Amino acid sequence: MDNLEQIDKEYVLHTYSRDYTEFEHGENAKIYDKQGFCYIDFTAGIGVNSLGHNNKNLVESISNQAKMLHLSNLFAIPQQAKLAKRLVELSKDKMRVFFSNSGLEANECSIKIARLYGESTNRFDIITLKNSFHGRSIATLKACGQDKMHKHFAPFPSGFLYANDISDAINIASNKKNVIAIMLELIQGEGGVKAMPKDEIKNLESWCKKNDVLLIVDEVQSGIYRSGDFLTSQIYGIKPDIISLAKGLGGGVPIGATMTSKIDIFKVGDHGSTFGGNLLSCAAALCVLETLESYKNSGNLDNNIKYFDEKLEQICKDNQNIFIHTSGLGFMQGIKVKNDELLALIIKKAKQNGVLVLKSGNATLRLLPPLTITKDEIDKGFQSLQNALNEINAEI
Repeated sequence: MDNLEQIDKEYVLHTYSRDYTEFEHGENAKIYDKQGFCYIDFTAGIGVNSLGHNNKNLVESISNQAKMLHLSNLFAIPQQAKLAKRLVELSKDKMRVFFSNSGLEANECSIKIARLYGESTNRFDIITLKNSFHGRSIATLKACGQDKMHKHFAPFPSGFLYANDISDAINIASNKKNVIAIMLELIQGEGGVKAMPKDEIKNLESWCKKNDVLLIVDEVQSGIYRSGDFLTSQIYGIKPDIISLAKGLGGGVPIGATMTSKIDIFKVGDHGSTFGGNLLSCAAALCVLETLESYKNSGNLDNNIKYFDEKLEQICKDNQNIFIHTSGLGFMQGIKVKNDELLALIIKKAKQNGVLVLKSGNATLRLLPPLTITKDEIDKGFQSLQNALNEINAEI
């Protein structure tokens, strides 16, 4: 048996709706299948491949580190210490960092910090927003503000409350004595690529500080320059108590990070991870940060985001029978589609025409290209998307 689809279906648990295209190699925002067909990648592994595919600096960093892949957190790891220092410096705040392997682990750590902080005052409730997504462990599933996430796997841990919006979160926290934290995404990835209103977020930060309620910002998808700055919270002008990071930090190598201004919250033994912050993942992340910081400082990131925005607005304007409006920030963008059936058709036709795109909730087409995407790749991607839309227009 050498057929990929056959092997996958027989031996791998069926948790994904698979596309069985066999991709063999890539170059920045281009990705090639086994037959040599080239696609423009507007997905970046769901926001993971921040430096695109086959980035020479990242490949070299990973190769050089292969001489020692893993040690143990029982020993000081130079790359981990350097990475923590760099993250804190880029945050422009006084924080410390815990390293894990994924976004959900980073959010689990955030939850533990909040609960530990509230222990002395017997506060443990955490408020999240409707349509939010924070992971798939038992605790982070319960933290998701989506009813569909709570259909299975009960009993869930208690202590999570759901708000319709920012003002509702403040109202709930004002009337519940046990609230210790408000946890949110500044741009909801699974919830329709929805960016939160800046004035409301500033008001929330002020309210939290006055009432000793922690503000947790989940930047698993929006962080590491994806929204245009190192952190989306910097664009919003706020300093959260806890920030979770993952996805684009390792450029494809699994890594999660939880940053907190509560620098003495944990004592030895309170939390841990076998693989978190190991030599390989930290070496990759250091390369990603160095590359993206330079890219940002050169002005190229901002220029390409602006160019992408213009193309996005134009394709939305030219296809008003299909699209409603754009949403998001930086290279975390969405286009609201008339309905879910059309969205599914767009994703299918787009791939056939040579561009890979994603879906999000609320009938939204999600675009997460590599941060290093070139203007030529942007042009080719949007032309392929327009070709797909032309085919759809001819059918409807």
